[in-house]
Amino acid sequence: MRRVFKTRPFTRWQDKAGLPDRALCQAVSEMERGLIDADLGGGVVKKRVPLPGRGKSGSTRTLVATNKGSRWFFLFGFSKNERANIDTDELKALQELAGQYLVLDDHQLGHAVIGGKFSEICHDNRKA
Repeated sequence: MRRVFKTRPFTRWQDKAGLPDRALCQAVSEMERGLIDADLGGGVVKKRVPLPGRGKSGSTRTLVATNKGSRWFFLFGFSKNERANIDTDELKALQELAGQYLVLDDHQLGHAVIGGKFSEICHDNRKA
């Protein structure tokens, strides 16, 4: 079963950017079909996600921790006009988070959601 999460810091950025959950769910559907913009290694991929009414080229970039199967964690987002990319130290930190998050079992994930560390979206493979 596919499970999609977003971290609290990602959610704060997402709200400011005006990016709806349904766009994230659509991005996961695309990534499941192999449409990933860049595999950054260590379980982290980059995916462009369009804002409502805008195309992907002028929109947002997201960094996602994934096992490219059943687990997807939106970790970081930015607009192309804010920055070109992340630096090496940021990538290393995100890869460490990916390693921690991708080994969590369902019980641990449930506690993390209840505790507010993550929000779960795209329940039962349906769009939010």
